[in-house]
Amino acid sequence: MRQRRAGALLAACAWLDSYFAAVPPLPLPALHLMGTPFQRRVWRLLLEIPYGRTTTYGALAREYERRFGSRTSARAVGGAIGRNPISIIVPCHRVLGTDGSIAGYAGGVKRKRALLALEGAGR
Repeated sequence: MRQRRAGALLAACAWLDSYFAAVPPLPLPALHLMGTPFQRRVWRLLLEIPYGRTTTYGALAREYERRFGSRTSARAVGGAIGRNPISIIVPCHRVLGTDGSIAGYAGGVKRKRALLALEGAGR
């Protein structure tokens, strides 16, 4: 068990090193996300947003409804995103307000802007 944890941490560190080197990151390390079923489905959608691209809370709510057959609001999606436990690997910084504004981020709007700039989002 200890070796598996060490391997998972090494994989996560390698992923983060790649990410902060401003190159598209390596394949994702193994994730074991713990949250409600709704939160985990929203986080799964976040994992599909490509590096350097953005989407909106409203677009994610529509995709959630299309994919899972259950209506939800942009606000509910935002609530699930705000509870994302690993916010760089599960890229909640790639989600913007409907008007393209840099809306909330648990790490602060300044960090969200920096992460988007690192990825070259919006160029």
